[in-house]
Amino acid sequence: MPELPEVETTRRGLAPHAHRRRILALKVYEPRLRWPVPATLARKLAGARIERVGRRAKYLLLRLDAGTLLLHLGMSGNLRAVPAATPRLKHDHFDLLLDSGLALRFNDPRRFGSLLYTDEDPSRHALLRHLAPEPFARAFDADYLYRISRGRRVALKQFIMNSHLVVGVGNIYASEALFRARLKPQRRAASLTRAEAAALVRAVRTVLKLAIRAGGTTLRDYVGTDGTPGYFRQRLYVYERGGLPCRRCRTPIRALTQGQRSTYYCPTCQS
Repeated sequence: MPELPEVETTRRGLAPHAHRRRILALKVYEPRLRWPVPATLARKLAGARIERVGRRAKYLLLRLDAGTLLLHLGMSGNLRAVPAATPRLKHDHFDLLLDSGLALRFNDPRRFGSLLYTDEDPSRHALLRHLAPEPFARAFDADYLYRISRGRRVALKQFIMNSHLVVGVGNIYASEALFRARLKPQRRAASLTRAEAAALVRAVRTVLKLAIRAGGTTLRDYVGTDGTPGYFRQRLYVYERGGLPCRRCRTPIRALTQGQRSTYYCPTCQS
């Protein structure tokens, strides 16, 4: 599933192609995404200019001269910038045709992605208004993490994956951040010390920054706007390495299931 680094990589790849470009047309080939694409949306977008490409959590925000498009990649989606005449692939569901001759083409085998529009402040949209701080925001610091962890019995991995506490720390990066912070994923959040909270904040930011630099992590479907996969998979310390030796201490990496998601950790390096 595309997580924050994959969405941020898409945003960065999209921005040079989309900035200040006019949308000539929206061509919808399959409207049945997570929420149906409104039949009236094409008329609203025709002639609109893209002023800025932003991101909030895992949502791409195309700020228009009137209104905002909210795009979510879902579990298997990608948004590519291609010449408009490029033959469509299976599972290509819509094109945003730009005045440059390019199309922003959305592909999603599972159709859990979405294309939504609002003419109000997007931060007040129902999908965004209750989201927690971004992991790179000043509000996400050791004091904040320590304070919200008090009294919480939930395991650390579920704790940092909760988008009501901090956004964008998905399954892959939660395992990797906990390894770098030397924290066992099964520990209760309430057991965090202030020093450990500081280490975890640093680890979350480091992992996400490194993943963004590598273009994200491709495990199956994800590709960037130019069609290339993300290369952070080659730099993973624990994720999907169950039974393999730890890159630090050579102890076999262990795997378990938490909240119906796979978790990986080193029983020696993490406590």
